Amino acid sequence: MKYTIIIQWSDEDECFVVNLPEWGEFCHTHGDTYEEAFKNAQEVLEMLIESSLADGQPVPEPKTLEKSLK
Repeated sequence: MKYTIIIQWSDEDECFVVNLPEWGEFCHTHGDTYEEAFKNAQEVLEMLIESSLADGQPVPEPKTLEKSLK
């Protein structure tokens, strides 16, 4: 599944902050480097998907650029 991963530098936190919008406004992670932030985002996504499926909960539908522009 292909989910949105938004990575931005935060001067306040002095690290890269990651937002995973399909999973809710409070689903975030971070990293000291862009690469670390991306790796952490992938790990969090894997855990979220596995946890949802194990609990019998549906996973959010991934957003696409086409859906976002409509």
